[in-house]
Amino acid sequence: MLQLLTGSVLVALAVFVVAIILINKWIRVVPQQRAFVVERWGKFHEVLEPGLRFVIPFIDKIAYRHDLREIPLDVPSQICITKDNTQLQVDGILYFQVTDPRLASYGSSNYVVAITQLAQTTLRSVIGKMELDRTFEEREHINAQVVEALDQAAANWGVKVLRYEIKDLTPPKEILHAMQAQITAEREKRAVIAASEGTKQQAINIAVGQREAAIAQSEGVKQSEINTAQGQAQAILAIAEANAKAIRQVAEAIASPGGMNAVNLKVAEQYVAAFGNLAKTNNTLIVPSNLADLGTLVTAATTMFKAQG
Repeated sequence: MLQLLTGSVLVALAVFVVAIILINKWIRVVPQQRAFVVERWGKFHEVLEPGLRFVIPFIDKIAYRHDLREIPLDVPSQICITKDNTQLQVDGILYFQVTDPRLASYGSSNYVVAITQLAQTTLRSVIGKMELDRTFEEREHINAQVVEALDQAAANWGVKVLRYEIKDLTPPKEILHAMQAQITAEREKRAVIAASEGTKQQAINIAVGQREAAIAQSEGVKQSEINTAQGQAQAILAIAEANAKAIRQVAEAIASPGGMNAVNLKVAEQYVAAFGNLAKTNNTLIVPSNLADLGTLVTAATTMFKAQG
């Protein structure tokens, strides 16, 4: 009885183990951003997407597992020859992504090796069309050319090439020394040019300052002369107006009653005063040539005084 019970336990245990194995082979959990390629009887059957999936044990087989995330691939360093026959050591990094798990499984025996080899050959071809100096200036152009060539070929492998980046461009040591000397000479040239430009600008600034100062000084002299001329003109005009006013007043006085007599008296006074001044200047007695005129003047003056008295 004990042996029968032991045999039953063993059978149950064996069935349980077989069931666990079958369940393990029947149920598959596909992680996110992964894809499993299933073959049935050695032939492609389906692609299992992320989630809980079921396969037939011993009939279906998961032949390939693919990562659908973006994958960085280090492209080994290689020697390239530029258009001007200069050796250039180049290495870069490639970013790609599996877009079609079926083609990635059956389109190429090893798409990673295929992409790497194609990237190297394309890079040699692109750099061979450029001179050394251009390779340092046109990295983006080189990257774009490599991506374009790889993307066309990788479409048959179920892979999408996203971008390619050059990490290092290393010329021979002799070229590096020559480039360093060229850079030093270029910097010295720029320094000399900058110094000469500064001296030139300084001279220009001084000349412009002197010119502006001279213009300002001449403008000041001009304005001073204009102001003086205007002042003199105004003074002359004022004197003329005063003389004209005096003449008008004299004319009005002469035209008034008794004006002519006053004029005659004034003239006689000035006449007598003039002869008196002449007599004082020397010992010679000066007598008017026409005493009758003098008498007439004195008589006129006496008559006018009497009339006023």
